[in-house]
Amino acid sequence: MKKWIGIAIVSILIVVGVTQVDWNRIGKDTLFVEIGGATDVEETTLENGDVMKRYIYTQSAFTEEGDQKEVTFTAGKELREGAFLRLYVKDEDTVTSYDEVKREELPRPVIEKL
Repeated sequence: MKKWIGIAIVSILIVVGVTQVDWNRIGKDTLFVEIGGATDVEETTLENGDVMKRYIYTQSAFTEEGDQKEVTFTAGKELREGAFLRLYVKDEDTVTSYDEVKREELPRPVIEKL
């Protein structure tokens, strides 16, 4: 009986752990960017009449070594100008997720470029 309770607890912990992992960030390259204004705003009207906006940003981003790359990504809300983001990128140009970071958290080569 104790064996089955132990197996059940371990199984529950594994399931909870797997569901809490953000798969959009694991194994991705990171780029750093300082947000400027949105390049474009895409509006979509839903069936119920609500309007959904996607803000499109195209700008220069930097690798941890300071190499510059052009990147395009979208956000469901307008991002704060001047904010620093860590972008999670797969296949060289597809942004899967992002986090706001403080200037002090940026790698030194990136700070020198921004």
